Amino acid sequence: MLNLNTGILLNIYAKLNICTSNSPTSPNPQNVSSNFKKDTIVKHKLYQIDAFTDTIFGGNPACVVPLENWLSDELLLKIAKENAVAETAYFVDKGEKIHLRWFTPEIEMDLCGHATLAAAHCLVTILDYQKDEIVFETLSGDLIVKVENGHYKMDFPSRMPVTDKLPSTISKSLNIQPKEILKSRDYVLVYEKETEIRNIKIDRQLFDQINLAPGGVIVTSIGDNCDFVSRFFTPQASIIEDPVTGSAHCSLIPFWAKRLNKKELYAQQVSERMGKLYCEDRGDRVIISGQAKTYSIGNFWTE
Repeated sequence: MLNLNTGILLNIYAKLNICTSNSPTSPNPQNVSSNFKKDTIVKHKLYQIDAFTDTIFGGNPACVVPLENWLSDELLLKIAKENAVAETAYFVDKGEKIHLRWFTPEIEMDLCGHATLAAAHCLVTILDYQKDEIVFETLSGDLIVKVENGHYKMDFPSRMPVTDKLPSTISKSLNIQPKEILKSRDYVLVYEKETEIRNIKIDRQLFDQINLAPGGVIVTSIGDNCDFVSRFFTPQASIIEDPVTGSAHCSLIPFWAKRLNKKELYAQQVSERMGKLYCEDRGDRVIISGQAKTYSIGNFWTE
């Protein structure tokens, strides 16, 4: 006969076993019980990749989700929110081109550099993509990525910023005021030296009173050990400081190329995670290059 304690333990185990075997995250989805409509559950691959870095836990993490067909925009946004990183990249391989979209936990973006780099890294190093270059079809037109010596060279549009005025909401939220104010998609605030960039603090209560979607605020200066440095902040975003922002360099590259009279530049985004970007000004286009590291590979399920 079972004693009372043994019976209780077996009863608990049975309940746990039912829960785990019925879970949609079980390694054997075909065993899903009638509690789940198994014919409506779809398994997806999920890759998390650190972009603009040669080390794990550096650069900017992005999730990459390959799809056979597009899910609803509502579901894409929910997945991005669940992933809880700055950007989730989704793509559908259309043969000659790959349709690529980017979602933050709040909105769909018009352009994202680090998630594009992450998607290219996923294709080349994990999914065995065989072509010499990747052509991404995006909201910002066709973006071409080439791989050379472990670096992903992304051909992006140039967005030269022009002189502008800074909204008082943003100005009041900054502990250090810029010496120049410019704007393209994003505000570009120019400072004297790198120590100012590193020491900038944002009063989020004030900062979040303005909505710049899909843009943000770039702070930048000449670098101590590189051509220029930057940081990037987005009001009303769940992640206020983006660790490394490729799209911001669509404006930073032409600005600093003209200011420093250089076509090739080395940049650092001096967030806590730190990012390294190799840049080239080509007139109406810019080349943004960097490395990437795969952090994790997994699955998730949708109904």
